Amino acid sequence: MSQFYRETRERLSKLPGVRAAAASSAIPLSVRGDNQWLVVEGRPIDYSNTINAYRVEVTPGYFETMGVTLVRGRDFTDLDTTNTLQVCLINETTARDFFPGVDPTGKRLKLGAASEYIPWFTVVGVVRDLRFEDPSLTVRPQVFRPVGQNPANTLTFVVRSDGMPVESLQKALRAELKLIDPAMPLANFRTMESLVSDALARPRFSAFLLSLFAVTALLLTVVGLYGVVTYVVSQYTQEIGIRIALGASQRDVLSLVIWQGMLPTVIGLFLGIACAFGLSRALATQLYGVKPADLPTLICVSLILLLAALAACWIPARKAAMVDPAIALRQD
Repeated sequence: MSQFYRETRERLSKLPGVRAAAASSAIPLSVRGDNQWLVVEGRPIDYSNTINAYRVEVTPGYFETMGVTLVRGRDFTDLDTTNTLQVCLINETTARDFFPGVDPTGKRLKLGAASEYIPWFTVVGVVRDLRFEDPSLTVRPQVFRPVGQNPANTLTFVVRSDGMPVESLQKALRAELKLIDPAMPLANFRTMESLVSDALARPRFSAFLLSLFAVTALLLTVVGLYGVVTYVVSQYTQEIGIRIALGASQRDVLSLVIWQGMLPTVIGLFLGIACAFGLSRALATQLYGVKPADLPTLICVSLILLLAALAACWIPARKAAMVDPAIALRQD
């Protein structure tokens, strides 16, 4: 079986437009893989809090094909067979949680149970974290095993192309696989873009709705603030005229009106930020790569609100600054 996967991988990688090819028992965002108990040599076993690791069998070149960085150590090779040292690769989460501050290469672990009949695997490298499950879930420990030492029942081939059209690439792959084994069942072909799109469809729709509500709220805020400031200016037209007649400059009138309009906005902004910190946990499951209390995001949103409020106050403030004192004083 390992020989078959190796030959298939080599033939697929030589196709025109294909940069690399590999196979794996699970691909990112596919929610496929084995969850097994993780035992680390030299670490006490807590039977009340078992640790489950995500086990994936891969062929050599899988991480290169998927564009996953090898942080430390080496990748698998075709020399990793059942007759050689049992090896594995781990992700950064496993290295950080179980080997803090030390190089995990050369350390040993096993999967399944602490039984003496289960062999130890020697860590030979560390790779970046992959997301095999829902993007909203925290990345769990991941252990990768070479197919040459632990054959999987089902593998998925992955290829990296040089920008070749998807339709042409699919035809070439189907034709080559039929030449390798005419009886081989061919499942659906997917691109990573489609996998990512499907995985993020639900949070993307939620983000769209939240954005729509946020833009609507912003527009209502601007219109409402503009109306309030315009009404206030109309009620104090005579007072503004008197100020101008007594020597107040247009800048003074502008500052007065804008300040009166911006003051409640600033107060509301601080109250909103405080509420945002308090309710941030409720939105944590809808955020990816951004912390609920992300300071740059809060600063950007605050600046947008302040600029929108300033724009709403500017037009009535400008009208107030252009008031003719003689006309204003003749009004009832």
